[in-house]
Amino acid sequence: MATEPAPPMTTTDLAVGGMTCAACVRRVEKKLAKLEGVTATVNLATGRARVSHPPHVRPEELVATVEQAGYTAALPEPPKPRHRPDGASPREEAGGERASDDARSERDRLLVTALLAVPVLVLSMVPAWQFRNWQWLCFVLAAPVALWSAWPFHMRALRGLRHSTATMDTLVSLGVVAAFSWSAYALFLGGAGEPGMRMPFSLLPSASDAPGGAADAGSAHVYLEAAVGVPLFVLAGRFLEARARRGTGAALRSLARLAAKEVSVREGGTERLVPIEELTVGQIFVVRPGERVATDGEVTEGNSAVDLSLVTGESDPVEVGSGSPVVGGAVNAGGMLLVRATAVGADTQLARITRLVTDAQAGKARAQRVADAVAGVFVPAVLALAVTVLGFWLGAGADPQAAITACVAVLVVACPCALGLATPTALMAATGRGAQLGVLIRGPQALEGLQHIDTVVLDKTGTLTSGHMTVARVTAVPGGLGKDAVLRLAGAVEQGSEHPLGRAVVAYARRALSEAEELPEVRDFRAEAGRGVRGLVEGRMVEVLAPDEELPTALAEALPVAEAAARTPVVVLVDGAAEALIEIGDVVRPGSYRAVDRLRRLGVHPVLATGDREAPARAVASTLGIEEVHARRTPEDKADLVRELRGEGRRVAVVGDGVNDAAALAGADLGIAMGTGTDVAIGAADVTLVRGDIEALGDAVRLARRTLGTIRANLLWAFGYNLVTVPLAMVGLLNPMVAAVAMSASSLLVVGNSLRLRAWQPTAGRRREQAGVRGRTPVVAGGRTR
Repeated sequence: MATEPAPPMTTTDLAVGGMTCAACVRRVEKKLAKLEGVTATVNLATGRARVSHPPHVRPEELVATVEQAGYTAALPEPPKPRHRPDGASPREEAGGERASDDARSERDRLLVTALLAVPVLVLSMVPAWQFRNWQWLCFVLAAPVALWSAWPFHMRALRGLRHSTATMDTLVSLGVVAAFSWSAYALFLGGAGEPGMRMPFSLLPSASDAPGGAADAGSAHVYLEAAVGVPLFVLAGRFLEARARRGTGAALRSLARLAAKEVSVREGGTERLVPIEELTVGQIFVVRPGERVATDGEVTEGNSAVDLSLVTGESDPVEVGSGSPVVGGAVNAGGMLLVRATAVGADTQLARITRLVTDAQAGKARAQRVADAVAGVFVPAVLALAVTVLGFWLGAGADPQAAITACVAVLVVACPCALGLATPTALMAATGRGAQLGVLIRGPQALEGLQHIDTVVLDKTGTLTSGHMTVARVTAVPGGLGKDAVLRLAGAVEQGSEHPLGRAVVAYARRALSEAEELPEVRDFRAEAGRGVRGLVEGRMVEVLAPDEELPTALAEALPVAEAAARTPVVVLVDGAAEALIEIGDVVRPGSYRAVDRLRRLGVHPVLATGDREAPARAVASTLGIEEVHARRTPEDKADLVRELRGEGRRVAVVGDGVNDAAALAGADLGIAMGTGTDVAIGAADVTLVRGDIEALGDAVRLARRTLGTIRANLLWAFGYNLVTVPLAMVGLLNPMVAAVAMSASSLLVVGNSLRLRAWQPTAGRRREQAGVRGRTPVVAGGRTR
């Protein structure tokens, strides 16, 4: 019985506001998951939810569901015919302005809180400065802090209560309310309001204050320092945390800033400045020295060098001339260029890079899913612990104020924030840094895959080699027509061929001719698949064929040399007589040897799989130090090879650049595409090496390992912090104010550790690894097929 196909799914991104900890993330995800067929991934660091849903579930319903959970939500701007080059919609710009306004509001609230709280903290902590009725001045200063400064916590806690949920804000709100309420009771009813009242301060509760200790014979203590310290330190921590989190996304914002806002279009010999969104494919635009290339295009006039470092991570400027492709966002470092637009808006490489980085930051590592699951029960568990601690010490006969101290400390010190920030901040920093280095990683699953690969299958042509065939040597028959004449005739007949070998012969022949001379025309052109081409040139029958006939001695002696050098030989016959042997090869990329050597040093076994002949495949493998070679492999054979290697228990990555690599890329544990390759290969890959440099693969592996190490350290700290501090608070060994500092510091440490990835440099490791590989030079190798 045939099963019905799964209904198509739609993906919608939502901007979610009001989330403060991992418990909020868990709440939003669970609420959305209650809708039929809906799954959601919520990112605390970016405040975004990526929702996969059936078409019948409208986006407005998703927004309503999030709002029912007690949070705010907004839909992205609907797509328009014209796209902004940086992908920013008016609504997103407005969202950025709102975020800026919110940041200013938080800063102002923090400054006012500090002005009010600092005198209270100083007087409470320095007994020598406690003057007559000092406690009442502190009460007057503390009241607006406990009410107005902590109002965001109270408001979100009440909102959660209405929706039967509890978050980090619930803990902070209860802690502030408990500390301030007890202080008010002590002042008005407990004798602490006496004019001569003095109160010592200690970071650790005194013996008489600790649960189980003897009660003071005098008045009750006030905890106004906790009532103001908790809001002050939590607000300060969140303000610094928000700034740090914005820093993790700096690379993505810098990509958006690369896009031009205006462009000089040339039409009919005149120029006019137009907004970039009005530029269309096919229009000619001007790029002056120092300006950014407005969009992807092809140079029609001019020569220059363009700096691609901010787009692809390529450090050296690239020379371009007529016919050369250029990428939007690159900087023109030389002369003026005229460029024909080949892609605009969302179709440009810069826009694709931005989308890939954004998509990568929406995912979650497996470890983060465990942390989110813990966070889902964390806050209710802490609330239960706090009530249990209060009841236990009161039941044990402890002083009520000591029992309340322990209860408040438990509420304040517990921190699920760090759990929620452990992965997303590291992922944001790493994917942004990877984009700067020319490595695009689709998400945490790709990072995990990069960390664990032990075998990499490398394509030859276009991956380890440049993919551009060039003539390496021409051997002419002594006493024949001569090298130049034969090249002229061979170049003429190959003009009708689209084969890479034919294009290489034509290009070489044109370079050999004088500037005033052109290749003659060819008539009666014919191409024989797998054999070569032939045609009439100036009344002579010229054939460029594979050398399977008896050759003159000079050419026969050159043939074994060509094969040994892994070059593809073709023979030129004029009127049936062999006149010359042309050797054509593909140049190994300069960084290929270093790339393969680095992979071996990282514990990754390299395998060469190519559709090319055995000789050129073996030659390239020998040059690069690759022992396992699979030649003459069809696309299906490559996919079968990947399955065989995985069947042996290996974790396999495939690196390729063409349509023929797409099946193997999709079937591997991890697919890696060269950025210079086809869209099909890039679409099937988990990682894209934007700058087309195989050396970037080693950088990608090392960055992945560093990132996952950072995530593990973050989660270890987040869990370890709570395992240590919560028991200390339960037994009364933690002052509530110190607990607030520790709670804020835990989140800052997690974010700060993630920010270190922004400065990660592959150069130091690369210099060490290059120490033993200097002096190696690229070789010429190649074949007729991939």
